[in-house]
Amino acid sequence: MFTPSQADVRQFFCSVYAKSRSGQAQEAIEVLAAHWIEEHPEYHADLADSAAALEKMYDTQTGQTNPFLHLSMHLSISEQCSIDQPPGIRQAVELLVARRGDLHAAHHEVMECLGNMLWESQRAGRPPDGQAYIDQVRRRATRD
Repeated sequence: MFTPSQADVRQFFCSVYAKSRSGQAQEAIEVLAAHWIEEHPEYHADLADSAAALEKMYDTQTGQTNPFLHLSMHLSISEQCSIDQPPGIRQAVELLVARRGDLHAAHHEVMECLGNMLWESQRAGRPPDGQAYIDQVRRRATRD
């Protein structure tokens, strides 16, 4: 299993941003990451300085969003949908996208569900409950 460090993740996104800006060729995962980076211009300054990015701490208590966590969640959801893992996530996300009419907005809702699943797993000391995650996404897809 691939387990990148915090520094690896930050370096990856900074590198993708640099490649995108200079027009360099990218691998498939980098193209996907570049798409999500483009969707978040508010993160570009953080991504432009890789040395600072490696050192910066984000305090969620003061409302700071960690751009690297946020972008990683976009990538995770994209990958989950591409391989339909956990089984049924692709359809649940597609339903939410159809309901919201916006992939990006739907991803942000799915992130809340993903975060809830991970928090519950850690709190209870048990493996993540993929079915509960999918059920949360489906509930969002069926409400206004």
